[in-house]
Amino acid sequence: MSEPVRRVAVVGDDDEVTAALRKRGATVVDPPTADAIVAADPDGIRVAADVNVPVLPVGAGRHATSSENAGAAVERLLDGDTKRAGHPVLSVEIAGEREGTAVFDATLVTAEPARISEYAVTFPNQGRESFRADAVVVATPLGSDGYAAAAGGPVLGPDTGLSIVPVAPFSTTTDTWVASAPLEVTVERDEERVSLVLDGEEYGEVPPNEPVTVRVDDRVTVLSMGTEQTGP
Repeated sequence: MSEPVRRVAVVGDDDEVTAALRKRGATVVDPPTADAIVAADPDGIRVAADVNVPVLPVGAGRHATSSENAGAAVERLLDGDTKRAGHPVLSVEIAGEREGTAVFDATLVTAEPARISEYAVTFPNQGRESFRADAVVVATPLGSDGYAAAAGGPVLGPDTGLSIVPVAPFSTTTDTWVASAPLEVTVERDEERVSLVLDGEEYGEVPPNEPVTVRVDDRVTVLSMGTEQTGP
């Protein structure tokens, strides 16, 4: 159960949500001064993580309240009648240097489409796996129903770990994994240029044989009505 809120930020183009908030007497404010954020697009979840404010996602996505239920969700948000779930925010380093954060996924991908590289993933207390693929994606539960799921990975509920999925692997028997952080991903050969992509934004090139460390250094609080499907 959440506390009742009166100051709400809306991120994304959703005039109906803004109107519903004002009709109930809520004050629509900027994200840093809000008690909660209503995210009408994925950027709202990233903003919520940045300013450490609980977020109610509305629209598409396994962890979002459907647009049809947005009005009811606003009512319950203002009354404090929502459920909370903490979701990991990934911190990504290359060779010990922090590159950025991700609330959905971190991907190492060959810069040229359909070109294969070789990757290795080192798991905490679980050994090391190597494979050839176009890319490898490490997804949080919030991001596990996106790119990772399209590549054959599992959809995760809160507090179940991270999904690690090779994309278009060279071998048809390549596994996918669910593991806890921290973990390391390494590019094992230098024939193809590989980029680091965080939540769909490119963050530069990954040098061969330099560890890309994925940690969970923060969490974002996601609000729901408790009737949406949030787990497997």
